[in-house]
Amino acid sequence: MAFVDTFLYFCNVISKNRIKLIKSLATKKGRLKTGLFVAEGPKVVDDLQAAGFTADEIIDDDADVRQVSFLQHPQGVVGIFRFPNYVAEEDTECAPVVDSSKLSLALDGVQDPGNVGTIIRIADWFGIEDIYCSHTTADCWSPKVIQATMGSIARVRVHYTDLPELLRALPKGFPVYGTSLGGNDIYSTDLAAAGLIVMGNEGNGISAEVMSIVNKPLLIPNYPQGRTTADSLNVAIATAIVCAEFRRRN
Repeated sequence: MAFVDTFLYFCNVISKNRIKLIKSLATKKGRLKTGLFVAEGPKVVDDLQAAGFTADEIIDDDADVRQVSFLQHPQGVVGIFRFPNYVAEEDTECAPVVDSSKLSLALDGVQDPGNVGTIIRIADWFGIEDIYCSHTTADCWSPKVIQATMGSIARVRVHYTDLPELLRALPKGFPVYGTSLGGNDIYSTDLAAAGLIVMGNEGNGISAEVMSIVNKPLLIPNYPQGRTTADSLNVAIATAIVCAEFRRRN
């Protein structure tokens, strides 16, 4: 190998310390310590950059990508990004406040990263800009969630907070919707243009404490009525159905 080729080779090789740091971003502890998260694939990386996210590093050398990728089949580029400003502000200054002029989502204990990522993507599709999550909801900055959003994390703000406290702070009479088997048929119920839609845990639904604050429970009916069907819908699918009906009406 010629001297110049050898020099360039060693310049392009990612250091062991850097690999260790990037691998640490698989854990929430590592992400909180560094203020960094990992995004993979040209679309996700491009969407984050277009939205103004600060890239700490973009890795596109094939050998380096293979060393740091969290995917079984690496997608050619890995971006190391800094948390957006609103995350640091909420951690150090104040709790998030719901914009009462808009339609927003809340997630109460949604634990599967794929579901959380898909819901963020659904919110993006239906023009919902904010999602408010309980602390028991999967971390949106994990590699699995980021990948499942397919770039939508660049356009949707995800806030983590004490969900019951957030709901109690809403203006009196503000519509708080929540899916429940005891709710009102979504297709024959009035739906407001502005409100908060709560989606619950995959197995247990919305917690009792949060459900006690929901003032507009909704049911997605099965068809035909009376027929034996699945016990429930996947939470991401249910979110898509609910959001589509809200946007169809408003």
